[in-house]
Amino acid sequence: MSVVHQLSPGWLLDHLSFINKINYQVQQHHESCCSKNEPTASVHLDSVSSFGSSTKFITSDSTTKPKNDGGGNCEMFIQKYIFRSELFDITKPYITSAIHKECQQNNEKEDLMNGVKNEISISTLGKKRKRCVGFNQGELDAMEYHEKIRGLILDGSSQIIQEGLKSGFLHPLSEKQDKCNEPITLSFDTCNLSELCEMAKHLPSLNEMELLTLQLMENDMSVTEQDLFSRIVENNSRFTKMITLMGQKYLVPPKSSFLLSDISCMHPLLNCRKTYDVIVIDPPWQNKSVKRSNRYSYLSPLQIKQIPIPKLAAPNCLVITWVTNRQKHLRFVKEELYPSWSVEIIAEWHWLKITNSGEFVFPLDSPHKKPYEGLILGRVQEKTTLPLRLILNSDIMNMLPIPDHKLIVSVPCTLHSHKPPLAEVLKDYIKPDGDCLELFARNLQPGWTSWGNEVLKFQHVDYFIPLESRS
Repeated sequence: MSVVHQLSPGWLLDHLSFINKINYQVQQHHESCCSKNEPTASVHLDSVSSFGSSTKFITSDSTTKPKNDGGGNCEMFIQKYIFRSELFDITKPYITSAIHKECQQNNEKEDLMNGVKNEISISTLGKKRKRCVGFNQGELDAMEYHEKIRGLILDGSSQIIQEGLKSGFLHPLSEKQDKCNEPITLSFDTCNLSELCEMAKHLPSLNEMELLTLQLMENDMSVTEQDLFSRIVENNSRFTKMITLMGQKYLVPPKSSFLLSDISCMHPLLNCRKTYDVIVIDPPWQNKSVKRSNRYSYLSPLQIKQIPIPKLAAPNCLVITWVTNRQKHLRFVKEELYPSWSVEIIAEWHWLKITNSGEFVFPLDSPHKKPYEGLILGRVQEKTTLPLRLILNSDIMNMLPIPDHKLIVSVPCTLHSHKPPLAEVLKDYIKPDGDCLELFARNLQPGWTSWGNEVLKFQHVDYFIPLESRS
């Protein structure tokens, strides 16, 4: 269970536990008798410089026992993987100076009274001085919104964090941890998935009738590169598959499926004619830091509105959109995006990011970075003339009404934009065994279909640790 505690204000989640309860077990052959066989499912690209029509992806999964030189069968062993716990080792807030925090809050209160903000500029003498300028409308809106939810977040999180400290899930910062709190960095050359999706647009297109799903089968098989980028890939087995793409290995958990493409190539999702009971969306919102860093591409509001949610949503589908703290984005979702999809807003939740000792990762009243992000929840409204008694089936009637302003409290992953899992906190509000879809995903999870141009990013094997194998 990823839910550590459930209280009236919300939930305390264990993101790491959720990942490690996924059955990341890969069937492999002993190298001594099967050195010539591929140990895991793999997708190899023969040419990394271009995508010609002759280029081949080869997918293989040797789950049968091939014969060795003596005519016998090779033994299988299970390789288990767990996610790196150090990626959730947030022992101290990102801003740690208590004096700086106090001064920052005092200055903000003073500025709020005066209607100005302080900015640092450099004089001709090389000394720093403060320059007072007025708040722009976006900043004023953000401050007004923060004041509305500040008490809710402070009071609700206090209850949840205290419960986490009592149970021992959260623990006070020790002196040893304080001295050893160094940022964790992993150095490996990952495949640039988004660029790969861009290159894949130039591949010959398959017949639309062929654009169904690609099963990671038990037997060896060969497929072209069009198959990988033009179909939903499914792992319906009870074991994890390891695929190799551009020389990089990725783990595909059991009972999961994904489509690796950008927003211009979503048609495989539509061609399957499948609809979903839950759709979670984490759009790449445009902001100044993204523009400066070129960390990932972003979409305009118009592009986000063009996502075909009405075609992907089942009746009464629950739509959840992650929203940054920019009021421009929040208003867009509420006033334009959801109405264009015929989605009625029913609740607004907040994800609060804390350290392992229960402190906010940023000061709550920081004018620059907030320790929380938002989620807007809504349901697709049916355009039908059927009597209400025919629409309200037993599954819908058994769902609990979704409360407003719930808190999801968790220690965040140090990997950028690795969002906490929502499956367990949503289970009381969705149809049992419903079909779930995540858009702009960067990881996979059992029971979900995931789509995005970086959908395998956090499935890279280097984010995992292999445990001792067993036969």
